Amino acid sequence: MCRRGIEPRHGYWTVPAGYMENGETTLQGAMRETLEEANARVEIDSLYALYNIPHINQVYVLFRARLADPEVSPGAETLEVRLFTESEMPWDRIAFASVRNALVHYFDDRRRGQHPFHMGTIEPASGKR
Repeated sequence: MCRRGIEPRHGYWTVPAGYMENGETTLQGAMRETLEEANARVEIDSLYALYNIPHINQVYVLFRARLADPEVSPGAETLEVRLFTESEMPWDRIAFASVRNALVHYFDDRRRGQHPFHMGTIEPASGKR
């Protein structure tokens, strides 16, 4: 998890994420953003979740991945990088609903020993993300 050093949601926690570059695949973008934000090299396992967020004209694509190297550190837009267990997760400080949803699914799926694909739509909440 990365604690954001930029707006929106400065100081809140999220998974490494960002916008794709021109000519980049979703896998390449995910690996680049993870490297940029957490100095983490990852091996992508599978597509895990897709969230439509029509009120901000975005689609979030999230992958399951494994750390290829245990060394991680904050990138230029990150205040802190940390691995959390489910009980340590700062649930009240998660930056975005799409990340919260993916994490809830992930921990539930992990308990079941299955990791199916998840898809949904994030609707605007009154004052919350």
